[in-house]
Amino acid sequence: MNRLFGSTGPKAPKPTLNSAISNIDTRISSIDVKLASINAELQGYQAKLSKMREGPGKTALKQKAAKVLRQRKQYEAQRDQLQSQVWNMEQAQTMQDNLKNTMVTIDALKSTNKALRKEYGKVDLDKVERMQDEMADLLDMGNEIQESLARSYDIPEDVDEAELDAELEALGEEVELEREMAGGGTEGALPSFLQDEVPDFIDEAPSAAGKVKEAAG
Repeated sequence: MNRLFGSTGPKAPKPTLNSAISNIDTRISSIDVKLASINAELQGYQAKLSKMREGPGKTALKQKAAKVLRQRKQYEAQRDQLQSQVWNMEQAQTMQDNLKNTMVTIDALKSTNKALRKEYGKVDLDKVERMQDEMADLLDMGNEIQESLARSYDIPEDVDEAELDAELEALGEEVELEREMAGGGTEGALPSFLQDEVPDFIDEAPSAAGKVKEAAG
């Protein structure tokens, strides 16, 4: 039936470099086996020839050895050719593998480039710059607030010494007045702002003179 209608069987798979290299390696191995056998045969001839005298028998043996030697040279030439073919195919295989790796790298770069363009397209550069400016303003404002909170409230250096003396003199007069009003002019009485309540853990109250001295000086 197949012959009548011209149909063919399933097509054989196309040869690849790896399969071709494997086939040639098999042939090279077969040649190596033959060469090993030929070398053993030549060694036998050489051993016999070294023990024989010159004559027709030795001449005939030399002719056989020469024939085997020519076969060895032919096999060696075939092996060299096959090895050259393998080398060329291995180089081609390497180039093919490098090309595949290059294409994979290019495809990955294309995909990455496409994804980056898509993501960067969502970014508004003007908005980023405005955000950076606002952040800088906020940082400056924060620094100003910190400097304001850390401001010192020390007494100014240009305070008039005469004013301080007058205030101290008025404070002394106030102390004398309160002393007269509280104790009828008795010595040792303390003004109201110096009369502190003595804690329970103190056995004896401090002397009035000591407090007056501390207040005055």
